[in-house]
Amino acid sequence: MYLVVATPSTLGLFAGPILPADPGRFLLIEKFVLAALILTSAGLFWKRFGIVVDKIFKSRRDPGFHLSPVGKRIWDFFWEVLCQAKVIRERPLPGLAHAFVFWSFLAFALVTLNHIATGFGIPMLAPNGLSRYIPLFADFYFLFAALFAIACVVSIAGLFIRRFVVRPVWLSRVGHELSWESGVIAGLIFALMATYLASFFVADGSLAARLLWWSHTLSLLVFLPLVPHTKHLHLILSPVTIFLSRGSFSQIPPLAGDEDFGLVTGKDLTQLVSLQAYSCVECGRCTEHCPAANTGKILNPKEVILGVRGYLNEYGPVGSSAEELLLGKYNSQEAAFQCTTCGACEFQCPVGIEHVPIIVGLRRGAVNTGAWEDDYGTKLFLAMERNSNALGLSASERDKFIQKQELPIFDGTQEYCLWLGCMGGYDPKGREIISSFVEVMRYLGTSYGVLRKEKCTGDPARRLGNDLVFQQLAESNLEAMTQQKVKKIISICPHCVRTIQEDWKEFGTPPEIEHHSEFLARHQTQLPHQKTEEKIAYHDPCYLGRYRNVYDQPRSVISSAGTLVEAERSRERSFCCGAGGGLAFLGEEHGQRVSSVRAQELVATGATTIGAACPFCNTMFRDALASQGDNSPRLLDIAQIAAMQLPKPDAKPQA
Repeated sequence: MYLVVATPSTLGLFAGPILPADPGRFLLIEKFVLAALILTSAGLFWKRFGIVVDKIFKSRRDPGFHLSPVGKRIWDFFWEVLCQAKVIRERPLPGLAHAFVFWSFLAFALVTLNHIATGFGIPMLAPNGLSRYIPLFADFYFLFAALFAIACVVSIAGLFIRRFVVRPVWLSRVGHELSWESGVIAGLIFALMATYLASFFVADGSLAARLLWWSHTLSLLVFLPLVPHTKHLHLILSPVTIFLSRGSFSQIPPLAGDEDFGLVTGKDLTQLVSLQAYSCVECGRCTEHCPAANTGKILNPKEVILGVRGYLNEYGPVGSSAEELLLGKYNSQEAAFQCTTCGACEFQCPVGIEHVPIIVGLRRGAVNTGAWEDDYGTKLFLAMERNSNALGLSASERDKFIQKQELPIFDGTQEYCLWLGCMGGYDPKGREIISSFVEVMRYLGTSYGVLRKEKCTGDPARRLGNDLVFQQLAESNLEAMTQQKVKKIISICPHCVRTIQEDWKEFGTPPEIEHHSEFLARHQTQLPHQKTEEKIAYHDPCYLGRYRNVYDQPRSVISSAGTLVEAERSRERSFCCGAGGGLAFLGEEHGQRVSSVRAQELVATGATTIGAACPFCNTMFRDALASQGDNSPRLLDIAQIAAMQLPKPDAKPQA
């Protein structure tokens, strides 16, 4: 990456072309030394990188993985890798600094090639090189690279200070000292850019020019073999990781046959999991936003991924003995089952790591091999098997609710099949949400019906790793819907929406489904509005926001009834309620309750009403808000907020 550009005679009013200062003719021995150093650096690089590549390729193939649609992958690569959009968006200042370092490396690719070629006496950007065919190209490109070098010097200095002086807790590892390798790499990057910029101010053929040339070369050749030994391996692997994502957010891969029990030992690690493990940049964004890590749990998403990496380094993707379990030396079973599957980790990750499928894979391994022994989990699975709902109640309880509310049975002629779900069919507060939503549908004159027999979607079983129970429920529901000729489903539960829309595809083609917030927003102009000055804080459910990218629709419903106020963490950064991943049905949490932390944030807005759009969130906040005292805000679903604005039952719908 060499360029010595301007002698005093070329600095005035563009008296001559701006070109690298010539370090002079290289002796034959220098060329041999340069070649030997390059081969040594490349050999040391491959010695480690080759092992990593071998472990990735020896991992088993990912079931269900396919490249299509390639167009989306190309766009993701352009947006997330080349534009560094995700890196910048989630941590603007340090993200921009990282982006400038990355862009500088891209800008320096041609400069580096020219630098090495110069050492062998064949510079590409010299007047007798490429510049012959593109006049002024070298002048422009060297200055272009210099601008990025300046940005990189400032950025790498800022990042060094942040990591080693400011030292955010998220950048450190549990039980580990701050990585000295990061400081060495930062120093080498600084040296690369500094020697490049210094070469603008020395004369052709001078000793300074020669020393700068060799300093730049040695910095480059020392940097290369260090990369695969450090977290900076992500420079090479993360673009591949982002391009080879599973295709959709937190997509859980299917099991491959009867012998696939999930992630039990090294032989179960797939190529994508291994690739992602080695791509981790240890930035801690996942940990910073993890509800479990923020409330005193032992789960740390970063440590889960680095635990897989540590396992691969020691055992490789072939471990199979009882001493080589993935949940053991490098990862904790307790931590794996503290995950709410909220997806905050995956949403934040700048290098394409899909944490939730990996954690669910570890849960699968523990559940399917009988290693996970939990009374609440066992009770939940039995309830879903015997009663077909997560609450373990008799189906007759749902029938009584249907009869009391005079809900029509779906017969194939109605527009919508109203999916009650476990919460809407059995939970008292969930039933209130259904009743309010039914009021709105009746006011609008929308035709709907409920299934005579409906089973749980299997969401809790799926997220906790019990694929057998999930498959039984999914297949049974799909068969019932086919028989009833269901074409469109509407549900008050984002978890049901996600499971039906994505997870059921493993066993058939599910009908089209939407969340009730989307329905309500679409019909806003047909509903009466009685807006007040009441402050309403809206909580973004994880499975509606991050999973489905639905943010504005529920806000439009709330804004029609009162003044919308936002919590400190909202939209994509919303903090989980703590119910996801089946945790709503397990025992008491260790440490601070996730729901209490979130409830406090919502109360801090000064709102008199908390607006929810998920029956699980409603359930979790019910107790959390009660602990806030008598003056705590009331808790309503958006369906209830919309229904409160309706006229008397005898009023006619608006035309």
